[in-house]
Amino acid sequence: MNFELTEDQQLIRTAAADLAAKFDDQYWLEKDANHEFPTEFYQAFADGGWLGITTPEEYGGSGFGITEASILLEEVAASGAGMNGASSMHMSIFGMHPVIMHGSDELKQENLPRLVKGDLHVCFGVTEPGAGLDTTKITTFARRDGTDYVVNGRKVWISKAMESDKILLLTRTSKAEDVSRKTDGLTLFFTDLDRAHVDIRPIRKMGRNAVTSNELFIDDLRIPEEHRVGEEGRGFKYILDGLNPERCLVAAEALGIGRAALSRAVRYGNEREVFGRRIGMNQGIQFPLADALARLDAAELVLRKATWLYDSGQPCGREANTAKYLCADAGFAAADRALQTHGGMGYSEEYHVSRYFREARLTRIAPISQEMVLNFLGEHVLGLPRSY
Repeated sequence: MNFELTEDQQLIRTAAADLAAKFDDQYWLEKDANHEFPTEFYQAFADGGWLGITTPEEYGGSGFGITEASILLEEVAASGAGMNGASSMHMSIFGMHPVIMHGSDELKQENLPRLVKGDLHVCFGVTEPGAGLDTTKITTFARRDGTDYVVNGRKVWISKAMESDKILLLTRTSKAEDVSRKTDGLTLFFTDLDRAHVDIRPIRKMGRNAVTSNELFIDDLRIPEEHRVGEEGRGFKYILDGLNPERCLVAAEALGIGRAALSRAVRYGNEREVFGRRIGMNQGIQFPLADALARLDAAELVLRKATWLYDSGQPCGREANTAKYLCADAGFAAADRALQTHGGMGYSEEYHVSRYFREARLTRIAPISQEMVLNFLGEHVLGLPRSY
């Protein structure tokens, strides 16, 4: 059993941290407050080749695995960029996995090199208001019209849609009542996000405001057949390929936010003096921060196992879900304790921990809630009856 990072992995960690450090907390505070996409940050990582870390080399990427991608995104989040920084590049780094695995050569040749260079922004359109986490209940429908499809429907919580040129879009091509299995009849497309037929409305939200979350209203969006990913009706299977890696990457981002928050709290504990002594000397301050460190370290071990299993081609559903669950809880607990350490100043924006707190909270909801992780573990690992 070897817990040491490889030379490449250590180089990735160091180089990513060094680049992210060029964008300080004030940069992220202003981007978040102004609801402004971090273009300079995104382009810096594109210019460094980081957006293609998991893209095959034949399309201009580096061909690394999820372990390396998780290290990259952890360092981005830990720099203080948090979910604003990680979400700006998350989709570019791994979101195109269904296209890489199941898309046509033409679709890959046309789009993947542009994605790696950073001149193509994409978003992922799955979730709908009436379906929530039950993806089989989506109703956005793609109707055949000759060799094209005409799509109508609605999507919600679509990150980065305002900035995106294209969308990876899951639709129905057969109605739910017309298929034998509820997972049948779902088709995946990668196509242009045509503003003449897609009305994009940003959602006002609690945090991570440098990267938009949006509602999409799709009205007669015409999609050529060549923009279909794989076979018609098999889209649900295609998106399943990316679920475990996505859980791992969000786990890494949660871990990074927790590290950033803990670092801020330790600094404040060493500097702030009250009643003639530094507050970090008080066990009421020190013990919660030490506990946060222990929980972050423990969660990281599960994450490392999960990404190693995935990159080794082994089943990792148990570990990926557990990593997401534990890292999200550990990251949020660290952010909460960091805010508490700062007292009243933690509630202000000056020390940045309130932003970490808001962004860490997101990881306990997205891309899957903590409760749905427990449903998975209860049913598929423990063998208990399905609870929902």
